[in-house]
Amino acid sequence: MKLGELFDAKSNGLNSIRLIMAVGVIFYHSFPITGAVLTWGPIHQLLGQIFVDAFFAISGFLIVGSWVRRPQVIEYLLARVLRIMPAYYVCLLVTGFIFVPIYLLLTQGSWTFWLSDSAEYIRSNIALWQNQYNIGDTLGDVPYPNVWNGSLWTLAWEFLCYAGVLVLGVTRLLNKRICLALFFACLATSCIVSFTDVSHFWLNNGSRFGLMFLAGALIYFYRNHISATRTTLTAASTVVLGSMFLPDYRIIAALPLAYACIAMGAFLKHPVFRLRNDISYGVYIYAFPIQQLLAVTGFYVAGVLPFAIVAMVITICFATGSWFAIEKPANNLRRRISKRRASPSLV
Repeated sequence: MKLGELFDAKSNGLNSIRLIMAVGVIFYHSFPITGAVLTWGPIHQLLGQIFVDAFFAISGFLIVGSWVRRPQVIEYLLARVLRIMPAYYVCLLVTGFIFVPIYLLLTQGSWTFWLSDSAEYIRSNIALWQNQYNIGDTLGDVPYPNVWNGSLWTLAWEFLCYAGVLVLGVTRLLNKRICLALFFACLATSCIVSFTDVSHFWLNNGSRFGLMFLAGALIYFYRNHISATRTTLTAASTVVLGSMFLPDYRIIAALPLAYACIAMGAFLKHPVFRLRNDISYGVYIYAFPIQQLLAVTGFYVAGVLPFAIVAMVITICFATGSWFAIEKPANNLRRRISKRRASPSLV
């Protein structure tokens, strides 16, 4: 069976896969936040990069598919903005005006003179790019100091990928050949960065996230030509694990990882895996500040695993609230606006 035949847009486990990846990010971040160090390169790369990369691959598959099915600029922008920005802004507000006072009460017994620092944090990061990670003099007494949210920085790269799809879409260049050419361009850049002394913020991150997003896009375009069996899924997963011994596993495993995530989502058709409420984004954006507050209490001495488990439970509660209070209403608003735009005028 081909992947395109197996994958059902209305009956798949991709939300479950994304939730697993978001929880994986919590586990990885529990190492530096508790002061633990991952010294073995392959396991550091496996835990430190694969979860976020999988998000980009799945996004490439879904977002490109969304544009191909309905190439409407306003609806596309509306969907992308409402999916990311409302919950992002609320997360900034919660961090600045709830988490910081909690921190100050725990450490100083008072929250005097914190408003201006929190306001500056929100102002600095309002355009999605993370220009400021600290808030005043807070978090100076934890194992991973002066960083309130070390996860949000990837969202700007995600949005750049969305913008790239839009540009290619409106110029009618969003096709197999262009995506394949861009994929190999990112692959070549990754090789240069990995095997030479060339290193730059834009090159490193642009090649990384571009490669993974395009890998997902290529899986979408070639879905009707790619087999989807448990054997191919096992083979792809084996390649991903084996590639961790390279300086940059994505050089050979970008496509296998994208395939493994999407194929696994296609295989997971049981109702228990079809999560109608996608809390993975909320888990991703709230986990880091929650982990930092947990570290402030001194619980990091319990060790990585107990720390990660408690952080996961608390974060899932916040993420569930974010979904039902912010993200789902924003998605419903987008649907209502789309229906109005599609309705014929009565005039």
